[in-house]
Amino acid sequence: MSKSTMPSRDIWSVSRLNSEIRAVLEGGFPLLWVEGEISNLASPRSGHSYFTLKDSHAQVRCALFRNKRMLLRFQPKDGDKVLIRARISLYEARGDFQLIAEHMEPIGEGALQRAFEELKARLDQEGLFDTRRKKELPAFPRCIGIVTSPTGAALRDILQILKRRFPALPVIIYPTLVQGEQAAEEITRTLKLADQRGDCDLLILARGGGSLEDLRAFNDETLARTIAALDTTIISAVGHEIDFTIADFVADRRAPTPSAAAELATQNQEQLLARLQELQQRLGRTIKRRLQEHRQHLAHISHKLQILHPQRQLQQHQQLLDELVLQLEQNMQRLLIQKRQQCDRLAARLQLLSPTRQLVMLKKRLTHNQQKLLYSMQNLLSHKKLLFSGLTRELQTLSPLQTLARGYSITTDADTGKIITCCENVAPGMHIHTRLPQGQLVSVVKKCMENQSDTIHPPHFPGK
Repeated sequence: MSKSTMPSRDIWSVSRLNSEIRAVLEGGFPLLWVEGEISNLASPRSGHSYFTLKDSHAQVRCALFRNKRMLLRFQPKDGDKVLIRARISLYEARGDFQLIAEHMEPIGEGALQRAFEELKARLDQEGLFDTRRKKELPAFPRCIGIVTSPTGAALRDILQILKRRFPALPVIIYPTLVQGEQAAEEITRTLKLADQRGDCDLLILARGGGSLEDLRAFNDETLARTIAALDTTIISAVGHEIDFTIADFVADRRAPTPSAAAELATQNQEQLLARLQELQQRLGRTIKRRLQEHRQHLAHISHKLQILHPQRQLQQHQQLLDELVLQLEQNMQRLLIQKRQQCDRLAARLQLLSPTRQLVMLKKRLTHNQQKLLYSMQNLLSHKKLLFSGLTRELQTLSPLQTLARGYSITTDADTGKIITCCENVAPGMHIHTRLPQGQLVSVVKKCMENQSDTIHPPHFPGK
């Protein structure tokens, strides 16, 4: 087979190969939950973390970037057994298979967290979290019911805020367990009772902070469906600001803390004045609605760009940058040592070869060259002056002005300016222009005569 008939070969570069493999890995796998033990944990100054996740038979490299690491509720270290939610990727610079961690938690909370996520996803799909089904908080509640432990700090915080902001507001306390095996059932029963009695137009479900196990009662499915079915508006104020429960998502409003729930439930003077700005807030709501539409459009576009998302490219470059920074620091240290040794050697040689003597000789040579240059410049200037004087005299000798000074003149056609050299170029009545040594003449030709002889007569000056 000749070269012209041979099929062309599609030759891939290593960069292209790694890029295509990374796209296949990231596009072919969803987010995964992986558990294992942390080892070889490294945290450069960039704030990212790189570690190995291993079990008894295998290991895999992992990267946890700074924006996700800042959300962790604990400080990971070598030897920790953790559960991570991660996506599969490939570090193109080295061709290493790795996991990009999106979330990390100690292994003990893994089962509860998975159950929480599954229930959250199912209820969200059913529409229990939809903001359109949630009721607005009453602007001026006639009575507030508090469903919580009668001995907890959450109740004291709420009563203190209510007394300060709206002391005349009636409050009914519905005591219940907020922790333990029977807590979810008792909270459900208490909420139904408060809703059936109808004494309050606003309920606050409250509890202080705690671990995922402590807040387990508020992640109960039966409790969530009970909250969604209440006719009474309800605020969920469970845990601290960083704690989220299923009750928070189902309730009409979530408060980050029990104290914040009391702030939301009541009005004060500043809030009453803010009501007067409702027309201005309509514009804000319109903008929010438009932003929501754009967010949905952006989410649609982002879904199309999952494989080639710029953030993933940035993370690859960030990881490469961390490695280059470490290499640069090592190279700088090595180069600094080499330069310091070279400087010491040069300093020793410089002490043996002092430049003082050479400097004196160079100064003498410079003085001599300056004098020689000055002498040469003076000679050249004198020569040029003599040459200029000779050329000036020669130019004066050849100047037509010298000829005019001897009594001759130059005659031209007054109309065209052409020089007249013979009678054939002149006709009677023609205007001519004559230039004299001193002054000029404009004349009219009366008669033309040919020269009678070639003898040139000198000009005649009367009186001489």
